[in-house]
This record gives sequence, structure tokens and C-alpha cells, in this order.
Amino acid sequence: MEPTRDYPLFGGAFSATLPPGAIDISDLRPVPDNQEVFCHRVTDQSLIVELLELQAHVRGEAAARYHFEDVGGVQEARAVQVDAVQPILLESLALRGCCEEAWVLSGKQQVAKECQQP
Repeated sequence: MEPTRDYPLFGGAFSATLPPGAIDISDLRPVPDNQEVFCHRVTDQSLIVELLELQAHVRGEAAARYHFEDVGGVQEARAVQVDAVQPILLESLALRGCCEEAWVLSGKQQVAKECQQP
């Protein structure tokens, strides 16, 4: 089995540990500057890391859910499921002092690929 690997994101601003078999989609097609997109070569599942603009009208866990649901709406997702929303300890961030809070949301969205009908 291929080992996991740390992969630099957004020009090395931070990194993520990717599962075995992850393919960087930017090697295959253009990807917007605010996204990092990976897919698995066997399962056809995608992992998308997206930097989003601050929305001052929502904070905390509600902000994480707002962005996740907004992206699902833009992508015309057939299903949007939030599995977990958890705060990130500010001490663990590389960008200490730049934000008052940080959250990570794990979830699933069922979205048609470019070649499929929604």
C-alpha cells in the first residue's frame, strides 16, 4: 500500500496529509487560485480545499456551515451532508494572530462531474 504524504497547499502556505492514490487535478486541468483539488484514481472521489471570503454576518460554526452549503448550492449539489464541525485551537495555526477563530467542517456533497448531468 502506498503511504500517505504531506502535500503543500496554496504555494506552501500550509499542507495537508493526502491518502494513497491522490492525484493533483491541477496537473490535468485548470483549477481556480482559491482551490486545491485532488481525486482518488480508483474511487473517483474528490477532495477540494477552498479558501473563501469572510462573511461578516455569520460567525463560528454557523460560518463553516454557511460556506459549505453555499458551495453546494453553487455546484448544484444533489445532496449536502455535514458530518462534523469542530473548532481549531488557535495555538495550532501557523497564522497565529491573524484570526479570532478557525473551524474545520467535514462533510459530503453529491455533485455531478463536468461530463455528467446534475
